[in-house]
Amino acid sequence: MLSDFGVLLLFIVGAFAFIAIVLFIARLLRPNKPNVEKNSTYESGEEPVGNANIQFNIRFYVVALVFVLFDVELVFLFPWATVFGQEQLIKETGGLWGWFALGEVTLFVIILSLGLAYVWVKGYLDWVKPQPKVPTVETKVPAELYRKVNEKYQR
Repeated sequence: MLSDFGVLLLFIVGAFAFIAIVLFIARLLRPNKPNVEKNSTYESGEEPVGNANIQFNIRFYVVALVFVLFDVELVFLFPWATVFGQEQLIKETGGLWGWFALGEVTLFVIILSLGLAYVWVKGYLDWVKPQPKVPTVETKVPAELYRKVNEKYQR
């Protein structure tokens, strides 16, 4: 007889075995015909041009954090709505539960709205393209040689 942990371990091992078998069968069945087009980098349907080692604008991260903030807000609001919508629970507490839940979620949304207003007032949501700063380096190599090397590798 297996213990509960043994059953769980057996289930995990079975899951990994199933994944390995499916991947192995897929490798056997799929065609393998690599070419230049298939091996090229894909960027939203566009051919990549230039160096990929560029710095992303910090505003991408700020917008992503604001999105996550409001996404998490929805995750918290959904259970609240399901509990608040139970008519029997509200009747049993004489309506007190309904008012408490409404006040609670109102405070939650107000705090999040104040956070959004703060981010907005500080200008973190403004999407202004920054002016690029071209570095200057003192060197004895002529600029024409750099231009030729850059043209050679941009093709």
